[in-house]
Amino acid sequence: MRVKCVICDETGQLLDEAPLAKKLRNRPIHTYMCPTCENRIAEKTNARIATGNFVFRRSSHPIEKEF
Repeated sequence: MRVKCVICDETGQLLDEAPLAKKLRNRPIHTYMCPTCENRIAEKTNARIATGNFVFRRSSHPIEKEF
């Protein structure tokens, strides 16, 4: 399955049997992000959390209390 990153527009390949490929096919709201962009966002988020000014915004949904 050919996929395109929503941030950098890099195209890539996923195996048709991969769980992510199935998720992208069956739920169009889900988007693909390449590993480079995913790592970059994770590093920046962890740096923001380390500053102490980052606040997690959570809904009042009951399942969120378990999170």
